[in-house]
Amino acid sequence: MAATTLVSVDEYLRSDYEPDMDYVDGVLEERNVGELEHSALQTQLSAWIVAHGWRHGIDVFTEQRTQIGATRVRVPDLVLVKGRRKRGDLVLAQPPLAVIEILSPEDRITRMHERIDDLLSIGAPSVFLIDPSSRRAWEHTRSGSRELHDAVLRIADPAFEIPLPEIFAQIDERIED
Repeated sequence: MAATTLVSVDEYLRSDYEPDMDYVDGVLEERNVGELEHSALQTQLSAWIVAHGWRHGIDVFTEQRTQIGATRVRVPDLVLVKGRRKRGDLVLAQPPLAVIEILSPEDRITRMHERIDDLLSIGAPSVFLIDPSSRRAWEHTRSGSRELHDAVLRIADPAFEIPLPEIFAQIDERIED
């Protein structure tokens, strides 16, 4: 059995990892960083949210360290926030409006559920999970989970919608089979 070296939260926050890692109870956990479809979806979602979210006071951050508790920091693919951030903040400490996680081929559902549970525990109203290969999406909330058959990610307050079919159409214009 391999030995695990515990890292303090201060050491984690002062360090850079490439790619960045989650910090769970003193242990650094690698994240699956995805491939072309993952990257393309993350980029297009970010661009769409930047272009449309400003009217609602919504901003988006990619791979932003997000404080879960004293001993946990997650690095979601995308976090949507309202209001201004302070320059120099090491982690997002307030609950985001929503979180978007994009599945990578190596992701395991049990690990994704732990991440989703962590993000919901800090007050994120919704954690959206998108599978770029099947183009299916799910919304996870504290009251349960459901597949989004219309493939539209909806944020209640402020009212904001992200139409995945439009995002995937933009990706199809740039990536060939």
